[in-house]
Formats: sequence, structure tokens, C-alpha cells
Amino acid sequence: MIKLRKRGNRSPEIMLSPMIDMMFLLLIFFIVSTMYMSELRTIPVKLPVATQTVTQSVVKFSVTIKDDGAYWLGDKVIGEAQLIQQARKEMKENKDFAVVIRADENVPYKAVIHLLDEFKKAGIIRVGLATDKEAKK
Repeated sequence: MIKLRKRGNRSPEIMLSPMIDMMFLLLIFFIVSTMYMSELRTIPVKLPVATQTVTQSVVKFSVTIKDDGAYWLGDKVIGEAQLIQQARKEMKENKDFAVVIRADENVPYKAVIHLLDEFKKAGIIRVGLATDKEAKK
């Protein structure tokens, strides 16, 4: 006669180490992917330098004026009339609407003031000017 061992009513064990490792990997993935999603896609311009700048992390409506006088909304060239029309549309949808103007340092002051004046005519009063921080010495 064969002796059989008595099977106990042991419950299955859950291995927590691999599960914790996977959770950390997922956490790192979401942190890194979120950092890339919040990256602002802009046209490269040389901004003027200022010492008293405030960093704004979320910009919904960024207008770039290149040194050749072209207006860019995000990463697309746009005409002045279309730009003002798009700004009006955005302002109607969002009560906290604000415009950030990124003008190349070689753009004439007159061009920036003209754009500010056009925004004011359209009823847009929340406007900011983008600058670079002064390099640490």
C-alpha cells in the first residue's frame, strides 16, 4: 500500500514583489509620458532677457512673432486677421483666456504694440509678454 501524504488546506500565496515592481514601472512610465505631454511646442525665437520673470507652466494661446514679421499660432503660420478671430473664439469659450506673445528680440517694438492694440480692440485684455531668464553668472 502506498502512503499518500495528507494534503493540507493551504491557501495559495500571492507574490507581492513582482506586483510592486510592475506598479513602480507603470508609475515611472506615466510620470515620464506626462512630462512630454506638457511640453510646449513652439517656434524657436531668441527672446529678450529679463531678470524679473515669472514662469508660467500652462499656456493655451501662444503667439510668436518671428524677426521677419510673421505671426505663428502654436506651430503654424497665421495671418493677423485670422489670429484675432481665433483669439475671440477662444475667449468666448474660456473666461480665463489669456494670450502670451513671444516676440523675437529683433522684432521692432512697433510690431508688438500693434498686436497688443489689435487684441485690445478685440476685447482681449489679458496679455503677457514672454522673455528668457537672465543667465546665472
